[in-house]
Amino acid sequence: MDKFVSATRPDWVSDDMYPFESRFFATPSGHHLHFVDEGEGEPVVFVHGNPSWSFEFRRLIEGLSSEFRCVAPDHIGFGLSSRSDRREDLHPESHAKRFAALLDHLDLREITLFMTDWGGPIGLDFARRHPERVKRIAITNTWCWPVGDDFHFKSFSYLMSSWLGQYLIKRHNFFVNAVMPKAVGNRNILTPEIMAHYRAAQPSPHMRAANAALPGYIVGAGDWLEAIWRERAAFVDKPAFIAWGHKDIAFRKKELERWKSNLSDFELHEFEDCGHFLAEEAPEQLAAALRAFLNSNPLLGPRKRSFSKVLASMPNAGEDEDFERHNNGRDADVFD
Repeated sequence: MDKFVSATRPDWVSDDMYPFESRFFATPSGHHLHFVDEGEGEPVVFVHGNPSWSFEFRRLIEGLSSEFRCVAPDHIGFGLSSRSDRREDLHPESHAKRFAALLDHLDLREITLFMTDWGGPIGLDFARRHPERVKRIAITNTWCWPVGDDFHFKSFSYLMSSWLGQYLIKRHNFFVNAVMPKAVGNRNILTPEIMAHYRAAQPSPHMRAANAALPGYIVGAGDWLEAIWRERAAFVDKPAFIAWGHKDIAFRKKELERWKSNLSDFELHEFEDCGHFLAEEAPEQLAAALRAFLNSNPLLGPRKRSFSKVLASMPNAGEDEDFERHNNGRDADVFD
């Protein structure tokens, strides 16, 4: 049976800002999962978190699709994908299973996973189950281990899953209207046109069920997160790209240090003036650094660990050649 279905995307999606063909995949659970599939070559799969959708990666897709096949799905309950209020559909492991079903149907191999926020555990669940199909991993402000004993995460999880938190999320679109602006280094990056695309993707209380459910699973999905972390040997030795925004209110230097101590072959790009949404805050710099990483040859053996720090968060603040300096194994310059 043909797993791809026809659907139209809403008029509020700007063809100028999001100039990609919308595709829809019929999941085994009966949902319509929206995704974009642009370019040819080795696949780069972008995995978003909460409350985002594939729109977040538009500038990276535009910058990379001339050389790579860029695939970016919307999890069920987000973006242009269908909705569900069934509890079993809202667990992050269910998102991971649908994500895997899409990659299976597309028969993607030699994959680079680009993951942020909840995209980390969702993408790395695939990597631990199918390590032979994942070539590289790209980590940006995310995690994939249990955090139930960390007050920073536990308090946020409990607050957002409380009646007050659920009221704020469902009735006032709290994650989009309040959390997103606080999670970036410079909220002016989130222009009215950009914010309109995040607000329209979560338009009503009923449509925000997945958005409202995920905070509780920061603690509640501990067993699943423990399983991913326990089997991290499947992915920690793969060539890794780490980009980290230091003004994030969610993921701190503590989480970055854990990644650095567990990944054996990585390059690190630190964005001092950026926060949680690097693809929105520093798209040119991020795309240039990621392109250089993707064009490196991991078959030649482990690369020397290389590092760069990016202090500028405004658009057009970096050029491609600046970021290619890290490929020679020397510390890159600090940009300001």
